[in-house]
Amino acid sequence: MELRRIVPSDTEKLWELQTLYKIEIGEDAPDPSAMVRLAEAIEKKRILFFGCWDGGTLVGCCSVTVGFSTFDYGPSGVFEDFYIRPEYRRRGIARRLVRFAYGESGVSSLTVGCADCDVRMYGSLGFSIPLGNLLAFDGSGKEVGRDEG
Repeated sequence: MELRRIVPSDTEKLWELQTLYKIEIGEDAPDPSAMVRLAEAIEKKRILFFGCWDGGTLVGCCSVTVGFSTFDYGPSGVFEDFYIRPEYRRRGIARRLVRFAYGESGVSSLTVGCADCDVRMYGSLGFSIPLGNLLAFDGSGKEVGRDEG
């Protein structure tokens, strides 16, 4: 097994894994036009993807989006897009991939937002410091705290 950063020429292999992930969690497969945007984001380093390879097969992946944190005034990362093919699970790949991504991304802190059912798994992978609640912005345009009427 080889761990390495995913580069634009790996986009088709990554896309295959992303599609398997979406189907496994009950979401629609991503629109094929999004693959172009994904390749562009990887090329422009707006997102860093890391993978575990078994020969020519991408068996696991994750991403780190790098920002800046005033927590320690250094680069911070958001961990996402984590998926290991089912037939490769329980072999230590997940733990190795998380540590590799953390080291290679150059961040001083790494956070993950997850569903309640995944908290235990992420905790076992080293994400063990609770930071409160993670909320997503509702950009629908409606004002928060005001009645519509």
